[in-house]
Amino acid sequence: MDTHPNILQVTPFMLVPDLEAALHFFVDILGFVKTFHADGYAYVEREAAGFRLMEDKHFDASYKRRYAYYIDVRDVDALYAELKPKLDTLPDREHHAPQDKKWNQREVLICAPDGNLLAFGQDIRHKPESERTYTLKP
Repeated sequence: MDTHPNILQVTPFMLVPDLEAALHFFVDILGFVKTFHADGYAYVEREAAGFRLMEDKHFDASYKRRYAYYIDVRDVDALYAELKPKLDTLPDREHHAPQDKKWNQREVLICAPDGNLLAFGQDIRHKPESERTYTLKP
């Protein structure tokens, strides 16, 4: 039996109207590294997360939050503290500080310039309910 995992990670495609703007957002704001860039396509990664950015010339910018991408992290508060100064420089961008959710995740939601929604979440099942900012009702 092979002891090495065959499936390494999920790297979703994200359709974007402007590849250069998307690269700026992912690299300069979110801290991803561009590892490949060709005409209309780029690959960015940060730690164990990757995105395949594909330019869509027929993108309808009026349709917001086209997709939601969920990225599991160990410490969502540390990530938000790192990203917040850069997020605050973006005009009219939606994001919210970490919040405990009833589905046992502490999450930060960030809306990319093209309307794609990125969620960064941390498992809080082991966090005592008394320490949560939102708790499940018994």
